[in-house]
Amino acid sequence: MAKKSAKNTTTAAFEKAVKTAAPGERYVLRLYVAGISPRSSAAIRSVTAICEEHLKGCYELEIVDIYQQPTLTKGEQIIAAPTLIKKLPLPLRRLIGDMASKDRILVGLDLRHKRRTD
Repeated sequence: MAKKSAKNTTTAAFEKAVKTAAPGERYVLRLYVAGISPRSSAAIRSVTAICEEHLKGCYELEIVDIYQQPTLTKGEQIIAAPTLIKKLPLPLRRLIGDMASKDRILVGLDLRHKRRTD
């Protein structure tokens, strides 16, 4: 029977810890999209899938169409779509542009630390 190395055990524990949000921690997210376009649909699918996988049961995701609710856009100073805003837990984060990169979104939501490329 082979022993697991300490590094593999630590990595596995870290991955398990970031797999779900901390108990009692609620994520409040708002995704701004521009109409019913393929890019908007892809952003909605991607963000929803990531939330269901990593934040199941502890998130609120509001989808805002900037064409239908322009006043919300001005209040948040949205300059491009899609834009994902993490309102809670603090600190506030904004992710602008393509929502296809799962790693980028996880880092932006503080669910995974950015890997160093030293």
